[in-house]
Amino acid sequence: MPASQALKLETNVAVPMRDGTILYADIYRLEGPGPYPVLLQRTPYDKTMPLSLHMLDPLKAAKRGYAVVIQDTRGRYTSEGEFYAFRDDIHDGYDTVEWVASQPWSLGKVGMYGNSYVGATQWQAAKSCPPHLAAIAPRVTASNYHEGWTYQGGAFELGFNVSWTLGNLTLANFQSLAARKQIPHERRGQLVQAVDALESVFHSLPLKAFPHLQDGLADYFYDWLAHPDDDAYWQHLSIEAAHSRMTVPALNIGGWYDIFLGGTLRNYLGMRAQGATQEARQGQKLLIGPWQHGASRGPGIAGDHYFGLGSDPLAIDLDGLLLRWFDYWLKGIDNGIMHEPPVRIFVMGDNVWRDEQEWPLARTQYVPFFLHSNGRANSLEGDGWLSQDPPGAESPDVFLYNPQNPVPTVGAGGVVLAGGLSVITSCLQETITNASRAIATSDLILSFFIVVFIIISRIHQT
Repeated sequence: MPASQALKLETNVAVPMRDGTILYADIYRLEGPGPYPVLLQRTPYDKTMPLSLHMLDPLKAAKRGYAVVIQDTRGRYTSEGEFYAFRDDIHDGYDTVEWVASQPWSLGKVGMYGNSYVGATQWQAAKSCPPHLAAIAPRVTASNYHEGWTYQGGAFELGFNVSWTLGNLTLANFQSLAARKQIPHERRGQLVQAVDALESVFHSLPLKAFPHLQDGLADYFYDWLAHPDDDAYWQHLSIEAAHSRMTVPALNIGGWYDIFLGGTLRNYLGMRAQGATQEARQGQKLLIGPWQHGASRGPGIAGDHYFGLGSDPLAIDLDGLLLRWFDYWLKGIDNGIMHEPPVRIFVMGDNVWRDEQEWPLARTQYVPFFLHSNGRANSLEGDGWLSQDPPGAESPDVFLYNPQNPVPTVGAGGVVLAGGLSVITSCLQETITNASRAIATSDLILSFFIVVFIIISRIHQT
């Protein structure tokens, strides 16, 4: 018969920041004095919502002997202050870690966990090196908020930035925003209409006069536009630029189809090579599944491809892995996790999990391929091809870009809003197929991109 355990839930516990701002948290722990190691989640997405509770079951963790603290970040939902994306999470993260470490029920060792922006709050806190932060477990998050989050290859991520800021950051938090900034409540209806009509909203020009986030709803959105280069504004926020001064072990979790996969890999590699201490460098682990950004539960499905039940985070007991990770670093239990290979990846096609000693794999064989064309590599019926032979004297191709008639992205790595809901429908093959059809019937001249991946796909199928 399982033992009965009494759990204690404290809601809206005040946590003071250094500037006097009060942030509020919910605390889950066993009834009794403790002390307990602490698992901290700092979220902009509402501490009471299922999303926050699904990142790691707080009841399961509390029964395991942890105090779980889930906090609304500055300016979000119950917490005071003004929300400005990323800016305050360095100091607020430090202050919160040290506050929970000082509580009478706390053992004084703190771990942080969570997905996406909740991964960003972990890395931002880690940059400030709070003395009681013992380990983190960031999932599907970035290493740089300029390249790889707000911009991709120098291009503003319009679809992601607009849908995320309108829906997740502004409309979802409208009640709090309206109370603090005296915004008329009819603006809520206008935001709902904008989210429901995103395709037309994307065509708003000029972007610096984007009408839907003005009047203090999201000043940071316009600052992103005002800083297209990786300047001091972004460097202050960058994670990868701070790897060499961070001392925290990290379990880096990502997805092959996640929009932030590159950041997950760069954080693992950067900390393993440059972390400030030997413990930080050797304390890095990497887990990559066949997941999109929002796939925290359920088997791996990317577009129309199903990777089998074994790809489900439940199949590998991801919650159990997180608790083993924190048992080692916060409780000092030598459970063997640090004797296991540092890298675990899901091998798509074979649809199996495999342990590895490094990433990239040392046995990788790199084969150069070159783009070729007779001048019209512009559609499925174009004359572009891919081969291992270097190009000779070949006709150039031209890309004509018309911002009034762009070719839309399909998918966005599992991060896109349509009809006010998050739609997880991205798959590389689906993206290529749909984009190819659009391009093949348009007047756009596209050089190489679709041709390259179609050839690769055909080679793989043979």
